Amino acid sequence: MVSRYQPATKSIIHYSANACLLPLCQLHGAAVTTVEGIGSTKTRIHPVQERIAKAHGSQCGFCTPGMVMSTYALLRNKPQPTMDDITQALAGNLCRCTGYRPIVEGCRTFCQEANCCQANGAANCCLNGEKNGDEPEQEKPQLFDKLDLLPLDPTQELIFPPELILMADTTSPQTLTFHGERVTWVSPVSLEELIQLKAKHPKAPLVMGNTNIGPDMKFKGILHPLIISPTRVKGLFEVSQTPQGVWVGAGCSLSELHSVLEKLVPQFPEEKTEVFRALNRQLGNLGSVQIRNVASLGGNIVSAYPNSDLNPILAAGNCKVSVISSGGRREVPLNQDFFVGFGKVILQPEEIVLSVFIPFSRKGEFVQALRHAPRKEASFATVTAGMRVMFSESSRVVQDVSIYYGGMGPTTVSAAKTCQAIIRRPWDDETLGQAYDILLEELALPPSAPGGKVEFRRSLTLSLLFKFYLEVLHKLKAMNVITDEVPEKIQPLPRDIQPGLQEFQPVSKDQSNHDAVGRPMMHRSAISQATGEAVYCDDLPKIEGELFLMVVTSSRPHAKITGLDVSEALQLPGVVDVITTKDIPGKKVRTFCGYNEELLAESEVSCIGQMICAVVADTKAHAKRGAAAVKISYEDLPDPIFTIEEAVEKSSYFEPRRLLQRGDVTEAFKTVDKVYEGEIRIGGQEHFYMETQSMLVVPVGEEMEFNVYISTQWPTLIQDAVAETLNIASNRVTCHVKRVGGAFGGKVTRTSVLASITSVAAWKTNRAVRCVLERGEDMLITGGRHPTLGKYKVGFMNDGKIVAADFQFFANSGNTVDESPLVAEKMVLHMDTAYNIPNLRGRGTACKTNLPSNTAFRGFGVPQGLLIVENMINDVAMVLGCPADKIREMNMYRGPSTTHYKFEFNPENLLRCWEECKRRSDYSARRGAIEQFNEQNRWKKRGISIIPIKYGIAFSDGFLNQAAALVHIYKDGSVLVSHGGTEMGQGVHTKMQQIASRELHIPPSKIYISETSTNTVPNTCPSAASFGTDANGMAVKDACQILYQRLEPIRKKNPKGTWESWANKAFMEKISLSATGFYKGPDLYVDWDKMEGQPYAYYTYGVSCSEVELDCLTGEYRTLRTDIVVDIGKSVNPSVDMGQIEGAFMQGLGLYTLEELKFSPFGLLYTRGPSQYKVPAVCDVPLQFNVYLLPDSDNPYAIYSSKGIGEPTLFLGSSVFFAIKDAVAAARSDSGLKGPFSLNSPATPERACLASASPFTQKVPASKPGSFKPWALDI
Repeated sequence: MVSRYQPATKSIIHYSANACLLPLCQLHGAAVTTVEGIGSTKTRIHPVQERIAKAHGSQCGFCTPGMVMSTYALLRNKPQPTMDDITQALAGNLCRCTGYRPIVEGCRTFCQEANCCQANGAANCCLNGEKNGDEPEQEKPQLFDKLDLLPLDPTQELIFPPELILMADTTSPQTLTFHGERVTWVSPVSLEELIQLKAKHPKAPLVMGNTNIGPDMKFKGILHPLIISPTRVKGLFEVSQTPQGVWVGAGCSLSELHSVLEKLVPQFPEEKTEVFRALNRQLGNLGSVQIRNVASLGGNIVSAYPNSDLNPILAAGNCKVSVISSGGRREVPLNQDFFVGFGKVILQPEEIVLSVFIPFSRKGEFVQALRHAPRKEASFATVTAGMRVMFSESSRVVQDVSIYYGGMGPTTVSAAKTCQAIIRRPWDDETLGQAYDILLEELALPPSAPGGKVEFRRSLTLSLLFKFYLEVLHKLKAMNVITDEVPEKIQPLPRDIQPGLQEFQPVSKDQSNHDAVGRPMMHRSAISQATGEAVYCDDLPKIEGELFLMVVTSSRPHAKITGLDVSEALQLPGVVDVITTKDIPGKKVRTFCGYNEELLAESEVSCIGQMICAVVADTKAHAKRGAAAVKISYEDLPDPIFTIEEAVEKSSYFEPRRLLQRGDVTEAFKTVDKVYEGEIRIGGQEHFYMETQSMLVVPVGEEMEFNVYISTQWPTLIQDAVAETLNIASNRVTCHVKRVGGAFGGKVTRTSVLASITSVAAWKTNRAVRCVLERGEDMLITGGRHPTLGKYKVGFMNDGKIVAADFQFFANSGNTVDESPLVAEKMVLHMDTAYNIPNLRGRGTACKTNLPSNTAFRGFGVPQGLLIVENMINDVAMVLGCPADKIREMNMYRGPSTTHYKFEFNPENLLRCWEECKRRSDYSARRGAIEQFNEQNRWKKRGISIIPIKYGIAFSDGFLNQAAALVHIYKDGSVLVSHGGTEMGQGVHTKMQQIASRELHIPPSKIYISETSTNTVPNTCPSAASFGTDANGMAVKDACQILYQRLEPIRKKNPKGTWESWANKAFMEKISLSATGFYKGPDLYVDWDKMEGQPYAYYTYGVSCSEVELDCLTGEYRTLRTDIVVDIGKSVNPSVDMGQIEGAFMQGLGLYTLEELKFSPFGLLYTRGPSQYKVPAVCDVPLQFNVYLLPDSDNPYAIYSSKGIGEPTLFLGSSVFFAIKDAVAAARSDSGLKGPFSLNSPATPERACLASASPFTQKVPASKPGSFKPWALDI
């Protein structure tokens, strides 16, 4: 949070900002408050920190400080916020673990509207549809106690430093100049000085919010030798009113512009403030609060982004700018001529925008700003529009009209011909009908236009004009200018987040208070994560002589390396060495699934992003410059393969390919009533863990010993990799993992390759070497979830009974094998999901392509495979014209059952989850209400779907299911637990603490877990496959039981003694207070020749029901409600498990509806950061999100009857995909289209809109595939 003193008003302002965009040079005279500054465990914690932690809003904890500070800055300005304030404040923060619900619930406790019975912790809430009746009911347990929270006391906040106030009041401001290695920063104080600087250095950029220049310098490597920052020039911040409108200083931030307009609107009649209100609406969606707090109005205009939010509305609203230079002042209208090219405006290089004029509107004038973006908030727009129409007095005849679009070319464009067709004609269907055709012709995008989505963008221009047309019609009707019937008004989609329900079973009354198992215990590091004290890999202090490593990657997808020239890099300041494959003393490859993968490419590259060499330098900045200076020459090889179709055509596969079948599929197809064939594609997914790949390799200095501090899920793999690469024994390498800032499968194999390269640098230079990938590098290099193509043929009877199904699963593996055959294997093993299909066949194939190698990702192939199966079920329902849930129910496993790999199980709890979810979600009543809604609404549709899952837990390779633990009891009675699992937000350390607490009969506060390291517990298995608690929990339990047994004689001698006295006495009596525990794990296997086996220890079951509302004109949707029922046996920790369920669901929602990886036609990943790749944000959380743990369930195959829960519910996010598909089907039927249709995943607004086939999308001519080179590949 930045705080500044305003001498003119003697007031202090506070605002949140993105640290990565905020230049230090700009903070002269400001007070900066960080998460460490507002509270710590050493002094006192702040209520914001406490509430986010206690509400279970911190899992891996990497995003928590940002969440805390966004909320804190809001509370400093508004101690009693509304829910809307909170969701706005959090809109600029991302979290990949929690699914946001607990964060929002923690912040909700600050709200005034928290007077609802539920927000106050009453079990009988009006929202549950339960009466506050008299019958006494046992109060349902809550995840956290809302009464046990520190009160927020605004008088106790940090004061603004008085010395800064004194400095501002007494000293006259001086010009500030900062000199860096290559850049000079000047901050003038007067307008005259600014004009002179700009005249002398016309190419020097002006930096206000740094939201444009900053990213250009960071990501595009643009160097500006001189930067001018006029943030202290008062003349740029003046606001003045005239009879015609208002002049706003170009230096004002967008937040300041918003508050200026908000204050002006109530002072004038409505007819005068049309432009103000339209601008304000658009400002609410532009960027996030943190961006709007720093980005300036003038900067936004002159950066002239093609998809600018403000420029179309400023141009349509007849705004103008006042510019100044050494040649004097002039006024320039913001119109078609102002924007001359991509990022270019008509102004001269030395001219400075001083202020912006926003006019009052006139009677009979209507103005609207419209936009559509890939995500509802904090997202660059796809298409934006500003529209203004002026009518003759009390008439529907158009006197003047102005329409501007963003996102339809390299600049903001005017639809001048379309306007000509509307002027002097009545505002009616006929006029607009002709205008659409002219508009399509006027704004023709070439099919290979940058940014892609061409058909969608073209249809949006029509849809947005139609929305404006309707809006104005309703206004004319309200003014009695027209009397005829007008179509329905399109209301905005709902957006208010309601409190959800989280139901779990309380522990039994007999359970000891010390025993934490089964209680919703807070994540053991949540408080330190919320105060910023939690240490992640990159927080480790710099070691003397430490170097930073930057990798150099291939820029070709398939080529021979003909030359590698590092001479220029070695000449640069700070560069110490360049590591190539020749430097590796030991094994130069890593072996996965029987194939070798080069650590650094030597003679040939097979994807863009493959690592070729690495530069080590004294700082990150120097290493980055060194990496950019390495020159690599290539000779391209023919015919790179990118898509699955190309791989299939060229038989480019990784072996083994897997086949499983039961029954006689071919014969069964001859006996059925109907046969249907279909296919669906599922796009890939980036892990987007908040902490990128991070490691520090430290040579100890003797006998080739190394310490590796790293963010990984499998410390033992890193130990093995480093030892093999350096050709030393494993006992010389110790791998330490304190905590991981999110992993989701992405920190196993890929991390081992990076660690091997970093260790070579540390070995060669004999200095500590740190490697922390930037987000763009991480996304480019490390791969993600496998894009998958599924084909199926299904045979079924007229009543919906499925008799036969034949599946083909093709996974796009990328350029190396990694774990791809195992991913394809798991798709085949899970293809029966919840359904008993008597004749079933599935083939799983991993395709080798020239894209970066894909790897493990939460769910490991199951989320792709099951979407294909459920889509097949949906198609059957559509062919038969009956509800999909009926087909699902009819084909489910019932009674003692056998899977297609001949494993016996009982599906009773799956059926219980199904029935419970239907009851809890009130499915049948809502189905009817949705049909009624869809009949009444033409342009908005609702859809609902209910989806089950049966997910196998544990590793199908038996040896990976073992685990070990080491437990020490110290003489003072404190206990230290070490085990093989790594803490990455899933709460494994918290659960281990609970298990040790139960087994040793002591409170959890006496138990500490420091880190996971290979020198305390050797030969560990990865924390993956939802098996971390199952395996390590059993090992910890074993060690604790051994110790408790050893203490038995002491306890018997002194039954009334304290735990501390027993521990001390045991030491005096020479009883060992240290024990290792071991768990062998289940012997799981699959015999692929016999097509049978037991690949899983047991199944976790779940069912999810989701309802969405879809805007058919733009494809935008909201998830109105989600109800999830999951069988996880007896939960070890309900709050941690709920967090896993909700977080996985939201990650699935991202996979199936939002997250899109885009590759260029040459195989370069375009989407290399959060501005291009959208993960779910607060705005994507279901507005009502209810989770119920199935009661009275147990599981004899895991610790304390619990079940693994990390992965299964990710697939349940597909209930939103199928709800969207249901809504799209309703829209299609309005256009006369029936039966199955194609909707690939993710169901982005683009896909949902085009599939809805509205009259507007049908007007847009489709480009013929093959007649042009698309901007992006369809992977």
